[in-house]
Amino acid sequence: MRERRDTGRYKTFTRRALMLGGAKVALLSALAGRMYYLQVVQSDQYRMLADENRINLRLLPPPRGRILDRFGVELAANRLNYRVVLVPEQTQSLDDTLAALDQVIMIDERERARILRDVRRKRSFVPIPVAENLTWDEFAEINVNIPDLAGVHLEVGETRDYPFRDRVAHVVGYVAPVSEKDLQSEPPDPLLELPGFRIGKNGIERIFDHPLRGKAGSSRVEVNAFGRVIRELSRQDGQSGNDVVLTLDMSLQQFAMERMAGQSAASVVLDIHTGDVLALASTPSFDPNAFNVGLSSADWNNLISNERRPLTNKAVSGQYSPGSTFKLVVALAALEAGVIGKNQRVWCPGHLKLGRRRFYCWKRGGHGWIDMLQAIYRSCDVYFYEVARKLGVDRIAEMARRFGFGDLQALGLPSERAGLVPTRDWKQAVHGVPWQQGETLITGIGQGFLLTTPVQLAVMTARLANGGRAVVPRLVRSTGETDSGDDRTAVNEGAESSEMGLSQTALRLVLKSMSMVTNHRRGTAYKARIKEKGMEMAGKTGTVQVRRISKRERLTGVRKNEEKPWKERDHALFVAYAPLDKPRYAISVVIEHGGGGSTAAAPVAADILRETQRLDPVRRPGRGRFAGPATDRRQG
Repeated sequence: MRERRDTGRYKTFTRRALMLGGAKVALLSALAGRMYYLQVVQSDQYRMLADENRINLRLLPPPRGRILDRFGVELAANRLNYRVVLVPEQTQSLDDTLAALDQVIMIDERERARILRDVRRKRSFVPIPVAENLTWDEFAEINVNIPDLAGVHLEVGETRDYPFRDRVAHVVGYVAPVSEKDLQSEPPDPLLELPGFRIGKNGIERIFDHPLRGKAGSSRVEVNAFGRVIRELSRQDGQSGNDVVLTLDMSLQQFAMERMAGQSAASVVLDIHTGDVLALASTPSFDPNAFNVGLSSADWNNLISNERRPLTNKAVSGQYSPGSTFKLVVALAALEAGVIGKNQRVWCPGHLKLGRRRFYCWKRGGHGWIDMLQAIYRSCDVYFYEVARKLGVDRIAEMARRFGFGDLQALGLPSERAGLVPTRDWKQAVHGVPWQQGETLITGIGQGFLLTTPVQLAVMTARLANGGRAVVPRLVRSTGETDSGDDRTAVNEGAESSEMGLSQTALRLVLKSMSMVTNHRRGTAYKARIKEKGMEMAGKTGTVQVRRISKRERLTGVRKNEEKPWKERDHALFVAYAPLDKPRYAISVVIEHGGGGSTAAAPVAADILRETQRLDPVRRPGRGRFAGPATDRRQG
């Protein structure tokens, strides 16, 4: 009986031992199988994951493309950026190191607070930027003292540089660090996450920001578990951004800016056949380099509080009544509509009466009997009051639009404005009241609701001077790499020039009157004429009131512009083309609160047009023939 119980116990133990052994074998087999699966079957995947923990791929910002003028002069380029960084873990005393650095480069309290904040936020081995855009002398002095500056390291990178500074700032624009708003509005781009990366914020830099950025490079670095870089395994440099070539002639641009220095003004020079913008100047201006390196609060406040608006590109966004320059458009509209003949005369006693109101001519005693030719070169207001009354505002507006008023001029600059060409329907829709005949009279001399920009005035002049072709202004010639001057793909060119369908007889009359404005002794701009033979110009003056003259002032005598506060003075305008015999260039000049168009704007335009022709390669000894927008360039 006992032996039977022992045998049963032995069998039970053996069975349990077998089950336990089998379970162990199964578990070991599962572990072995799993290890085989992970180490053999999935080895490539886990090796890749391990490498991802060990190897970091870092983006390298590419060199930004350049912005060039029509002759290859650099308007925006890249220069070496000498900077100093600090590695906190390598310093025994952060305060002592910053104090030693302060003996070489000034570190103000604001920058010191920023450095200490970055030190607290980042790991101790991460380099903290201390200063950028050091001068060579500062860079060299720190380099000499580097053994005594624990944790300080010097780096050489690239930064944006605008060599002509304020001379072309409104056109080229500027770059600045990426903001939170940029990250939300821009399409996803890893470049935007790079510390210190800058993007275009205004002008050409903003319009062509993406082609100028280029493509990022990459660097593969080995790091430890804490993220510290051990070594660089490989590097692939980025692809530089494309160069953008403008139609501007920087020599002419600089001359225009210098000629208008001290004024709140704008000027635009066009090639009347191609539409190339040779100069687009607006004063006062600003230094775009300041936005790149960092603008202080005081400097920013000075810019935005300046009553002459240095941040505004007046050439494309300044909106002004065109004044008497608009009489050229009204004359063409009247001749085409047949409401008045070219020899039909109007009596100008110095005013025109409409109902109970009087509309005055600029000449107090009047011009007497006057025809259209005389009315233009002597700028009679009463004549154009009468013409506008017969013509009506809608027909004036139709001709104005044919000359580019009321529309954007396809330059693409972000601040460009369209101006305003009023009509009966426009006033009813916007103001909810009918159009008044007195408003038609005011529109006839280029005032009232009518608004235009300097670039639109230049386009109007170009279309007159080229015989009535609807030339479209062009600012950008190419966005690819520059070459030696062979044919380039034109961009931002707009529609090709088309015939405007103007009466050539009427057009010849208007052009003759423009010639007499500057070359007839009784012309309003005779004193500002270009006297050099072969360079003569034709033009039209304009003076725009910025405040209404009261009846009492007319009785007691209107104060002269120089006697008024600056903001109450008239705007001065002038449009012209040259040379007289074979027109090639058109110009518009607007001087805010400058006074009379003949005394303030016309001399400026004459000097710029004279310089434009002097720079023409055809006129320069040893220069090649001026060949148009695709091949023109200076030689030698």
